[in-house]
Amino acid sequence: MNSTLETLDDNKVKLSVTIEEAEFEPELEAAYKRIAKEVRMPGFRPGKVPRKIIEKQFGPAMARQEAMQQALPNFYSQAIAENDVDVIAAPEIDITGGEEEGDVTFDAVVEVRPVITISGHEGLKVETLSPHVTDQDIEDRLDSIRRQHATLEVVDRAAADDDHVSIDIEGTIDGEPVPGLTAEDYDYVVGSGAVVAEIDENLRGASAGATLEFTADHPAEDDDSVIDFKISVKEVQESQLPEANDEFAAEASEFETIAELRADLTARIEESKQNQAVMTFETKTGDALAELVTDDISDALIEDEMENRAQEMAMRLQAQGIGLEQYLQITGTSPEMFREQLREQAQTSARVDLALRAIAEAESIEVADEDLDHELMHLATQLDQPLADVKEQLEAAGRLSAIRSDMRIRAALEWVMDRAEIVDEDGNSIDRELLKQPEHDHDHGSEEE
Repeated sequence: MNSTLETLDDNKVKLSVTIEEAEFEPELEAAYKRIAKEVRMPGFRPGKVPRKIIEKQFGPAMARQEAMQQALPNFYSQAIAENDVDVIAAPEIDITGGEEEGDVTFDAVVEVRPVITISGHEGLKVETLSPHVTDQDIEDRLDSIRRQHATLEVVDRAAADDDHVSIDIEGTIDGEPVPGLTAEDYDYVVGSGAVVAEIDENLRGASAGATLEFTADHPAEDDDSVIDFKISVKEVQESQLPEANDEFAAEASEFETIAELRADLTARIEESKQNQAVMTFETKTGDALAELVTDDISDALIEDEMENRAQEMAMRLQAQGIGLEQYLQITGTSPEMFREQLREQAQTSARVDLALRAIAEAESIEVADEDLDHELMHLATQLDQPLADVKEQLEAAGRLSAIRSDMRIRAALEWVMDRAEIVDEDGNSIDRELLKQPEHDHDHGSEEE
């Protein structure tokens, strides 16, 4: 097979492909065998009709059309790989010769990923979450553990947020009880927002013995009805948090002292905040790069990105044993909403991708062969296959170029992040060394965060 590449306008190229008759012959023979299984002719068993008989009965065009229909997509894919074309849409294929006999030729016009230039990527200012651990962070986490070990004490005062109140609750619509909204001696935490906001609004400031009557919209989004509530407050209880001392630490964790517990919480919070800061930094860097792309993005490029993201999500869900349709039902997302969300994400990610490709070109960022081999070795380890086999499979599928391109894009992102000015929400500069992950040797068997 021979192929040539011609650049056209509007980010399109034309591949002209020639398949010599001898190379096309196996495809033609396979087509005759498929046809032989379908036709019924007197004197021949199914699948045993000779090629010459089929040619005489139906003419050569029938088999050649069948062979082209089956084989041309593979020859097109080979031409794409040979010419290293980054296609983003389905091709328009025009058969230009060989429909009756001889060499088969065809042209394929296809849209490719545009090549753009950008500026301003050398010194981006990117905001991220602060990785610093504050005293308040530690106290909040410690209080969370203390609340898990709190006791309740009856108090003679009005209810406030975080108090537990014992209530009789009755919710009705037109005098009929609403399932799930009628109960006696129900333990409700004020401020939890567990049902409707009006419950918390009325319980705040209410004391034992009070009777509250009010209305609220039905919490179901698709229900326009109004619920009549009647609540009798029977008791107000206050949470009593244990004192944060050595005795509490020994009871609530694997540590003997409160100092050890605080040190462990500090290390955990530090790791968590650094992880969040790193992820936010990368996301915000991408957002900043997307804004540098002023070129219009074609629908084909967005659709291609949408398809890639949908496939990635389907694979992640499949690994969790969940189908995409089931996920949409669980999250209450309609197919139309899901597609619109994908489109919004794809528009940004397509711009980021174009920006990083432009940066890789502008800054002469390349992927060394040894780095590619290292990546392939990692892949071979994951697949539990020899490196040579994995490399051969990728070469046959024309995927090596795509892997090298993905590595180049990642390298371009690292290039930008290494040179960006990093600030927190208040505009304070952040030392990038603080975003490097520390290695903690603490035991994760203590209280859950």
